Amino acid sequence: MSETGPSGQRSPEQPATAAAPSAGTTATTAAADPATPPPAPAVDRMAKFSYRNMVWSLVPLVAISLVLVGWSAFKYNDQDPVKTVETESSVRAAAQVAGYPLLAPQGLDDEWRPTSVRTDAGSAQPGDQVTLQIGWVTPDGDFAGYVISDDRKARALTDVLARATGEGSVDVGGTAWERRTSARGETVLTRADGPATLLVTGSASDRELETLAGAVRPVSAGS
Repeated sequence: MSETGPSGQRSPEQPATAAAPSAGTTATTAAADPATPPPAPAVDRMAKFSYRNMVWSLVPLVAISLVLVGWSAFKYNDQDPVKTVETESSVRAAAQVAGYPLLAPQGLDDEWRPTSVRTDAGSAQPGDQVTLQIGWVTPDGDFAGYVISDDRKARALTDVLARATGEGSVDVGGTAWERRTSARGETVLTRADGPATLLVTGSASDRELETLAGAVRPVSAGS
């Protein structure tokens, strides 16, 4: 029972005293921290993952990549990168439609490999202006191109002749060709045949360009 003080007010009760632990028992406090849980597996792995481990893990990938690159390079070098095209059908189509006797290089040996051919004969009517272009990789591994057209505004002609400078003339198999130098510094051989303009140019040597010009012959429309 609480006691009453001089002022007649009841004094607050004193808290009960905790009982002493019995003998042989270890006392524990209610405020003790809970046990710390073990780290998660992912966190543990990240802790063990060092820069050195990262480098060593990349080594197999780098080795595989180098092998693949080397194999690709070997396969590429083992094959001829020059892809040839068939030109006879385009030449024949141009000869059948052109309003002028078509001339084109003929009788070149197998070391002259045609890699491109273009003509607008497919959309032309008999008598329309017709342009024929053929490109070769030469025996020396350079490029040589031939153009014939009765359209003086054809880009295949103007792109080469517009800024070319005259360098005199050269005799090729008894036929005179005008010699020029293009804006790209390449030799240009050109001449007229009736309404058509003929052009030979490219990165090939003058000797190979003259060989190409000397192979120009009339094409039979029925061939």
